[in-house]
Amino acid sequence: MFRLPNLLTMSRILLVPVFVVAYQQHTEAGRLIAFVVFCVAGVSDALDGLAARRLQQSSDFGRMLDPIADKILVATALMLLVADDALGGYRLIAALIILAREFLVSGLREFLANAAVSLPVSRIAKFKTTIQMIAIGAMILGPILDRIWPGALNVAYVLLWTAAALTVWTGWVYFRAGLRHLRPAGG
Repeated sequence: MFRLPNLLTMSRILLVPVFVVAYQQHTEAGRLIAFVVFCVAGVSDALDGLAARRLQQSSDFGRMLDPIADKILVATALMLLVADDALGGYRLIAALIILAREFLVSGLREFLANAAVSLPVSRIAKFKTTIQMIAIGAMILGPILDRIWPGALNVAYVLLWTAAALTVWTGWVYFRAGLRHLRPAGG
């Protein structure tokens, strides 16, 4: 349990309250700190998988905890952005699509785990996560980023919708793959 990949995953969960406190300061310094914490947490997601493969330290605990840590981070960030009105109106739909897919795929994985079937993360799902993290990070910086690069928030919103579209696609692919394991043999 206390191997490097799992420690990185657990650190991502422990960074979430720090992220929330920084973001809730409603100051530029708070947003910058929240952005840095979000980025560190996002990088830890890539590093825990890399460490598990390189150090040959994959574990059932890590496979279970990693997606939970990801969902906690992303869901928290999206909820803060909604509460801050950075994700209002039609943009809220993109956030809801992302959150709904995350929970549906988690449920599907849990259900299939009882049948000793796993759904590995696809390359397109990893790409989706990257786009999603960039979009959320840009929205966390919000007004600061838009002052430095006018129109940056519009790019972030386009990236969020791109992530939402990829979310639907990857969710459908996972669902179809899961259905194959639910059909009776020969049927």
